[in-house]
Amino acid sequence: MKKIVTSLAAAIAAMPMSAQSLEKLTWFNEPNQWSVKGNTLSMFVTPHTDYWRISHYGFTVDDAPFCYAMYGGEFEAKVKVSGDYKTRFDQAGMMLRIDHENYIKAGIEYVDGKYNLSVVVTHRTSDWSVITLERPVSHIWIKAVRRLDAIEIFYSYDDKEYIMMRNAWMQDNHPIMVGLMAASPDGEGFNAKFEDFTVKHLPDLRRMQWLERNK
Repeated sequence: MKKIVTSLAAAIAAMPMSAQSLEKLTWFNEPNQWSVKGNTLSMFVTPHTDYWRISHYGFTVDDAPFCYAMYGGEFEAKVKVSGDYKTRFDQAGMMLRIDHENYIKAGIEYVDGKYNLSVVVTHRTSDWSVITLERPVSHIWIKAVRRLDAIEIFYSYDDKEYIMMRNAWMQDNHPIMVGLMAASPDGEGFNAKFEDFTVKHLPDLRRMQWLERNK
């Protein structure tokens, strides 16, 4: 088993990150104002929009801006996120989505005057977990790793040291939308910026283990 793990780690480490062509991403709920310059996507977030299903609040909304590409296998995705957060629940980050009942969104969310690392996991109904930061931050890196039937979510301040903030179930062997999301449920919108969005393909873990056993 140690040999298998070592071989898998070496294969993954050798694979390059692939920057996404932002102009070719697909919009869901395209905002009125957005632009792409190099590796940066900027948008003015549509007012009074969000992603949430049923639990606690008793309503469902699915109308915030989301810019994405489709991926069918395992991967590592990351992006640098910043925003001019103003109003309660203003948020920006990454979303991984199968459909309107199955998605994960993770990033910064502004609540009661404080910056929070926020993850919402939705499988028919939504849940919400937060880590309140001691001080405002100019930006945050969010990384998502899809392995088998799980999504691991990490954050970093410098794109070097990453800390896990959530491990959540997501159906495996099913295409998934991966991209950039922002919402302003209570507010009149704000400016959000996403830089260096990259996705690295990871070899299918089950297949790699099979290959190791059948050399």
